[in-house]
Amino acid sequence: MKWEKAPEELKALLGKALAGIDCEKKLMFGYPAYFINKNMFAGLFQSSVFLRLSPDQVSRLWKKYAPLSALEPMPGRPMKDYFVLPEKLYKNENTFRAVAAEAADYARTLPQKKKSGTKNHARGS
Repeated sequence: MKWEKAPEELKALLGKALAGIDCEKKLMFGYPAYFINKNMFAGLFQSSVFLRLSPDQVSRLWKKYAPLSALEPMPGRPMKDYFVLPEKLYKNENTFRAVAAEAADYARTLPQKKKSGTKNHARGS
């Protein structure tokens, strides 16, 4: 499956919504992604905007913006706690900024991810 590039408009929209949030920007599979404590909490995948949401946030947003769909970069393999936002949510600048800030707050509660590939082994005598 060939992936499409993220539209520049969405890159700018996401960057603007996250301005002022202490986070790190990286590229994941060529798409902008944002991290707190090495945990990804926001980004783009093709032409979709996604956030990592707490269960409470999912419940509240579902009532107002249903349907929220799980982020599935590989079909049939949804990413836990990551949801693609409907356009009507992220096109409203104030709402999107508030929802993104809440997602960042949730990310701050998660334990810091350790580097992948590093293993802690007890040394024997």
